[in-house]
Amino acid sequence: KKDIPVANFITHEIHCSRNIEVCRYCSELIPKSEMKNHIESEHVQVTCKCRMKIEKCLLKDHEASACPLRPAVCQYCDIQLTFNKLQDHEIYCGARTERCGGCGHNVMVKDLKEHPRVCG
Repeated sequence: KKDIPVANFITHEIHCSRNIEVCRYCSELIPKSEMKNHIESEHVQVTCKCRMKIEKCLLKDHEASACPLRPAVCQYCDIQLTFNKLQDHEIYCGARTERCGGCGHNVMVKDLKEHPRVCG
């Protein structure tokens, strides 16, 4: 799958067909001598901390963007918790009130960003 000089094509094609294999899982070109190791190290099923079974090569992406136990930060108080608890926490946390220094009213934390427009 690379450009090679025409003069070397037949030799190159013979070498590739003898020594290179396409991985049946990810379609990468892997030396035949390393295929078993590639499959065992990249495509073996592992269990995430959320108990989901996933291929090892996909685990980092899962942990970063799909795992319900990935770290998440509350937009109101900056506390870190797991993603699956974030929504309930932010509903509670955003409903807390703080006194506005300008008008003296108690304002819900979730409305503090917009409050200066209507304050006073």
